[in-house]
This record gives sequence, C-alpha cells and structure tokens, in this order.
Amino acid sequence: MSGPTDPPEDGAELLDQLRQALARYVVLPSPEASTAVTLWITATHAAPAWNTAPRLVIRGPEKRCGKSRLLDIIEATCHWPRMTVNATPSAIYRSIGLIPGDPPTILLDEADTVFGHAAGDHEDLRGILNAGHQRNRPALRYDAASRNVEEIETYAMAALAGIGRMPDTIEDRAVIVKMRRRAPDERVQPYRVRRDGPPLRQLKHRLHTWARHHLDELARAEPVMPLEDRAADTWEALVAVADLAGGRWPDAARHAATELTSQAVEDDEDTIPVQLLADCRRLFAERDMLRTAELLAELKSDSEAPWSTLGPSGLTPRTLARILREFGIRSGTYRFPSGKAKGYAANDFLDAWNRYLPQPDATDRDPPGEPQERRGIRGNRGAPGQRPGSATDGRTCHGNQPWPSPSTTTRRDYRPTHPIDLPGETNE
Repeated sequence: MSGPTDPPEDGAELLDQLRQALARYVVLPSPEASTAVTLWITATHAAPAWNTAPRLVIRGPEKRCGKSRLLDIIEATCHWPRMTVNATPSAIYRSIGLIPGDPPTILLDEADTVFGHAAGDHEDLRGILNAGHQRNRPALRYDAASRNVEEIETYAMAALAGIGRMPDTIEDRAVIVKMRRRAPDERVQPYRVRRDGPPLRQLKHRLHTWARHHLDELARAEPVMPLEDRAADTWEALVAVADLAGGRWPDAARHAATELTSQAVEDDEDTIPVQLLADCRRLFAERDMLRTAELLAELKSDSEAPWSTLGPSGLTPRTLARILREFGIRSGTYRFPSGKAKGYAANDFLDAWNRYLPQPDATDRDPPGEPQERRGIRGNRGAPGQRPGSATDGRTCHGNQPWPSPSTTTRRDYRPTHPIDLPGETNE
C-alpha cells in the first residue's frame, strides 16, 4: 500500500488490476462493458472533480444475470458506497449532503421494484437521480420551523441494477451495461465478503489515493470526445480518467463510449414514439402522402408491431395525432385520387426523421441500379440524421485502423490508433 510520500502509482496498471478483479467474479457482456465499469468505478473516487455524475445502469432480461454480483464488486471498490434496495427521497437527500462537495456513491439494487411497471409512483426519487446528474441542481424545501427555504444537494454518482429497462430519463444520463446469464462454459470465482473483501478494499484505497492525487488535473481536463451533447457529458469523466491513466485506456474508453452509446440509441428505437417514426418512414418510402385511415391500416397490419394492440381498439387517429404532434407533425386535408381526405404528407416528417432516427447502415442502402425511392428514403429528401450522441460521420471504431491521434482531432472525430486489448478480456 502506498504511503504518504510514495510516488503515485501507474494509472494504467491500476485500472488493469481493477478490470481483472471484475473479470474474476463477473462475466460482463463485452470488453466495452468491462472498460466502462472499470472507468466508472475509478471516476467515483474523483467525484469532486466532475461537472456531471454519470449514472451506471446495470440491467438484464431475467434474474441470475449477475447484476447484483456486479453491484457487490462495485460496492467493494467504489468511493463511499451507500447500498440500498429501497430508500425514501429524504434519506437520499441527507446521504448526499453529509459531506458537502464530496458525495457518496448511491447504489440501488432491485431497481425494477422501484421503477418497474407495477412499482407505483416514485417520481421524487427519479427526480433526484435525474437532477443529480449535474452540479448545481438542488432541491428546494421549506422549513416551517425556521421559515427558511433550504437548498438540498442532489449531485452524486449513482448505479442502478434491475430487471428490464430503467426510466428513459435515467437511461439517457447513464452508461448502460446489459447483462446476460452465464453460458455453461463461462466460469467465475464465487464472491465471499470475508475472503474477497479485504483485497478489494485494498485496491479501492489505491484507486482513491491515485484519483485524489490527480484531482486538480482531472478537474481541469477537457478530453477529446467522440460523442456530443448529453452522451458526451455522461462519458466525459470516464474518458478523462482513461486519458490520465494512459496506455491503451484512452483508445479503449472512446471505443467503449461510441459502442455502448450506439447500442443505447438502438434501444431507443423500441420506444413507441420513435418506433412510430421509423414505421412511418418505411410506409412513406414510395409515397408523398397517405390518408390517415390508410396509414393506420398499414401500421396495424404488421403483426409484430404494437399498433394493433395499443389500447382497446389499437392505434386510433387521435392517438396517432397526439404522438406525432410532439414531433411537430400534424395532419392536413389533401387531395387524393379518391377525393379530399385527412392525411399526412411525407415532407412533414423529414425533420423528425433526420433528428430522431439513425442513418441506415451501408448494407441497407440501394443496390446498384435500384432507385433510392424504393428503399424507404427518398433521394430528394436528404439522408436521415446520424445517431444522437454519436460521432457525426457515423463511423465505428475498429482497433487496427490507423486513425488520427487526439492531438490532431476535434471533439467529433477521435479514432483509436492501435488495437484495443486489455487484461482480463479478449477482444473478440
């Protein structure tokens, strides 16, 4: 263990050891997930340096996917953990405010019992988790005894584990790790607190010492990011830690950021409003206008889509109009071959398609000689926008491609310069 006068440890080696510790007890779904969890744990030890406190969402489709075990290892290695399976908003507020400026790490297990479909109303707790993603978003409470308005701090790192998706507003502020049940040939070491706790706590102390030694440097960091907007805010602390550690970690962090963010965007396509946009884009592939009745009939004809079972009578004209209105799309009266009728024009969808839908992959584009109009995106309407939060040119990271170094790139076009292979994982 390092003493007060010892030189700081090598950051890359320290992160390697944490990554190996995770792999000893948990099978994570990908090398990118291992990178993200390692960096997130380390970032908790430098929480006072960050402007945003990224959430870590650990979810799986079923029980026995390793979610709680991963949270156990995070509890053993993160900064000042406050583990709970249920908590009142006031308890969270008070926990965060115990040491002003240096909050604990909130760990919420069984989060599906709090935020699941049958869990009831927990808007106050969700509000804390949303607001606490960023500094200077206090909650205000009136103290009748002193007749004063009290500001209650909300900023803190937080991890949530549960079955199924968390609320969209939380996942939008989170690094998402989608766990899965171990295959028969995947082996891990059982975790025993008495046996395994002491060495993990020792590693935790070393991580804390390293991060606090570089706290001012981390607070000043402005890493080159491969993402934009909220996704960049969420990953900035993790990339700053990776840049400070050096070695292969800067490239691995940026690759993990683009890959996991891309997966999260694909998940967003499952939301009802975005799925409706995507299905409308498909139906307008060869048409400029559609009658409302015709659009509804074609939407509900897809047995795998939710439109025929959305409500007692399926998707109705009123519900369709209400969802599309949020995107600035409204119906109108148009002249069709059969006469005038209420309907929708493809041109009114263009802005929403550009903003909310991912650009089709190269494999989805027109084969030579086939008109683009027959593929679902009209050539005279422009290409749909890139994935929200991803690099603007839409390229993905391949470790052995000779991309530019950080010193010659902008926030949008950083690419790794060598293969990404880290201890504890095979990058297959």
